[in-house]
Amino acid sequence: MTTLPLMPKATAVWLIEKTALSFEQIAAFCGMHPLEVQAIADGEVAHGIVGYDPVANHQLKQEEIQRCEKDPNARLKILPSNNPVRRRSKGARYTPVAKRHDRPDGIAFLLRNYPQLSDQQVVKLLGTTKDTIAKVRNKQHWNTPNIKPRDPVTVGLCSQTDLNAAVHEANMRLERDGQEIPAPVTDMESFSSSEN
Repeated sequence: MTTLPLMPKATAVWLIEKTALSFEQIAAFCGMHPLEVQAIADGEVAHGIVGYDPVANHQLKQEEIQRCEKDPNARLKILPSNNPVRRRSKGARYTPVAKRHDRPDGIAFLLRNYPQLSDQQVVKLLGTTKDTIAKVRNKQHWNTPNIKPRDPVTVGLCSQTDLNAAVHEANMRLERDGQEIPAPVTDMESFSSSEN
């Protein structure tokens, strides 16, 4: 069996208590050994485990159970899951507390080296806010004297793959709009700590 039900032991408890299926059928469905299912039925294993109803939880249909109760050689077939696990693809990325003090440095680096990135792309890459980006850009951040542009990839705020994808997307957007791709700023004075 390639797919097991959610909470196999609790499902086995429910199937033992509520159906007339054989131990072999329950064992095959739950990915257990028939002797383990028999031990559950005898009360030697799984005391206190509340049965988990596979019908109510959309893992089996009642008709499937009835079909297998009539034929001891038949095997239960689990229903395909209609809720596949989805990877999160939208919204700002979570930044660990230990790295949050590095964000202004990463923002300064991106503003200096990749001016084509939109504020929304920087927000998504670094898990920051547009307000923080504006304060770093306008040198109104509370820690402006100590901000030193540092590559967010080496600091660990984002991956090189994500940064490359964001820069490529920004470059493509500029090309579509007929604008020139800006060259990175080489002037270190723009984020110098000597300015007051």
